[in-house]
Amino acid sequence: VQLVESGGGLVQAGGSLRLSCVASGRTFDNYIMGWFRQAPGKEREFVAAISHSGGTTYVINSVKGRFTISRDNAKNTVYLQMNSLKPEDTAVYYCAASQIPRATRPYEYDYWGQGTQVTVSS
Repeated sequence: VQLVESGGGLVQAGGSLRLSCVASGRTFDNYIMGWFRQAPGKEREFVAAISHSGGTTYVINSVKGRFTISRDNAKNTVYLQMNSLKPEDTAVYYCAASQIPRATRPYEYDYWGQGTQVTVSS
């Protein structure tokens, strides 16, 4: 599976961005899709994941109510809608694909995109 993210950028605190990740190479809906982020000097952090059909989603507490993950299997795309952004959300955001149910750890994901930078200014 090849994954390509887009949609990052510079935004002021309180603003919104929508990240997209397009998959190619294998059957997209065979995979749980996740979003991770990594800030400078920090470990890669799980942010959100979505089941094969999109019927189940989970996000970390620090973004709950602000970030929404969704997918469109017809377009082989997973999204991360990010609202009410805070400076602490600044990081490189990665999408990833897994075949492990409820995967939240980086080692549980087999395929990764190249990442897209999100910078939130105060």
